[in-house]
Amino acid sequence: MRASDRAYSALKEDILEWRLLPGTVLAEVEQSERLGVSRTPLREALGRLTAEGLATAAGGRGVVVTAISLEDIDELFELRETLECRAAALAAQRGDRSAFLELHRELLNATELINSKDPGRHAYYALVGRLDEAIDGAIANSYLAQAMRSLRVHLVRVRRLASDDDQRLRAAAAEHASIAEAIAAGNPRLAEAATVVHLHRSLTHLKASHKPHQKESHG
Repeated sequence: MRASDRAYSALKEDILEWRLLPGTVLAEVEQSERLGVSRTPLREALGRLTAEGLATAAGGRGVVVTAISLEDIDELFELRETLECRAAALAAQRGDRSAFLELHRELLNATELINSKDPGRHAYYALVGRLDEAIDGAIANSYLAQAMRSLRVHLVRVRRLASDDDQRLRAAAAEHASIAEAIAAGNPRLAEAATVVHLHRSLTHLKASHKPHQKESHG
């Protein structure tokens, strides 16, 4: 792996997992030493993170980790509804029904993963990731799939704003199961409706659990 790719992957993971908090200055000397790369590949990594919106230039302060405000969350979910509802409908029209039936079955049994905490919690998120990947593959639209992958980078950060609430995760698993079931049934309108319900409940929960000290804008 190239040094710039290694630095990019490490910094991205630290940002997504909130180990590098919003507003953190990504000083070149400090990060070069921490990651064991020279400053040239580090600059390449910072450029990629800035292009993705995970970091931003802050005048004389250099490059900093971007913040996420309640307004950002609203905007992300507006885009998410547009993309994911359309994707769910297309997947219902074009997808392999047996694959989504299997995902539906696994999601119905996801409570065991959620209740077992780590590593079960990570296994649950991986299962949701497999549903996302199955939808991306089923829609047969590379542009839409790429747009959703770019959006999910920010949604991972947003999810960390809310505590891992067992009750909400169990409800989300049931909502994901409903989406998979509708796609497996080949019903585009039902797949869209199930997606709308899931997004509405997710947004409501996120806004209710958003920490006051993180309500900064990155503008």
